[in-house]
Amino acid sequence: MKLSDFDFDLPEALIATRPAVPRSSSRLLVATPDTLEDAHVSDLCRYFRAGDRLVLNDTKVIPARLSGVRARDGEAGKTEAKIEVTLLSPRGDGNWSALIKPLKKVKIGEEVKFDAGFSARLIAKEDGQAVLAFNLVGDDFDAALARGGAMPLPPYIAAKRPSDARDKEDYQTVFARNSGAVAAPTASLHFDAALLAALSDMGVNFTYVTLHVGAGTFLPVKVDDISSHKMHAEWGEVSAVAAAEIAKTKTEGGRVIPVGTTALRLIETAARGGTIAPWQGDTDIFITPGFQFHVTDALMTNFHLPKSTLMMLVSALIGQARIKDIYAHAIAEEYRFFSYGDASLLLP
Repeated sequence: MKLSDFDFDLPEALIATRPAVPRSSSRLLVATPDTLEDAHVSDLCRYFRAGDRLVLNDTKVIPARLSGVRARDGEAGKTEAKIEVTLLSPRGDGNWSALIKPLKKVKIGEEVKFDAGFSARLIAKEDGQAVLAFNLVGDDFDAALARGGAMPLPPYIAAKRPSDARDKEDYQTVFARNSGAVAAPTASLHFDAALLAALSDMGVNFTYVTLHVGAGTFLPVKVDDISSHKMHAEWGEVSAVAAAEIAKTKTEGGRVIPVGTTALRLIETAARGGTIAPWQGDTDIFITPGFQFHVTDALMTNFHLPKSTLMMLVSALIGQARIKDIYAHAIAEEYRFFSYGDASLLLP
């Protein structure tokens, strides 16, 4: 399969830069192999039934963008440079992988100062990325990040406007609890407390898993033959409780419906042996047409970028020809695209 097989023309005006308010008022395109129906996320109770199980990613986005200053004493006296840091992922040694702009302005061992009492030292440079050691850890680190950090908006939004205070709430799910993501599981942004309660009252079950979405989710596919594309890895966990809940639903004939591609990729990683099992680690699962799904029965997801790995995933679930029809309808009806955009419910 070629990269061009997953391309389409998207009008710039359909890229959402703010979410719908309230969250559940977003539009919802419900697609089966034969039908398309225009609805709203608040209508989800019409499409689910008692015994269905929604799988939700409870990762919490950290305010990963920091602005700081590097000071240096040299022959010209004391000089300063403004430095922008975007955290990418925590490392096993307690340090962080990060992007630094401009990286050439910081030498190994130098310190970048952010708010008072909050700083990071450059430990290493690896493949254009930085390894940073912060002076704070644990709750102190989290508090400093909350004070001084900005939400790491996707590049297609950041190109249109800067992150602001609204994004700290808008770009976080209402059930976020495990910190570590630098991008939101955006299909879950449509859920509010009232919608979750309504679904629960009708007998829909919920299972929480954790996949810390990384900045790699926005990396473009650079090869024409998609079989040679190397996926980025992201850390995730399916607990023993979560695996048992999903297995029980499958046994009892209910549908397992991940909310978002992150939840889907994680549970299919945990089910690579054919049945769901507890799992923890880094997943680089790459789902393309021809993939055998072991636990996923349907998917709620946003509308994705042309030529992205996520377009390949939804094509694998409902078919390449069908996804083209679905996206053509969404564009014609002016659905809003990408992270802050509208949603689709794919029912193969």
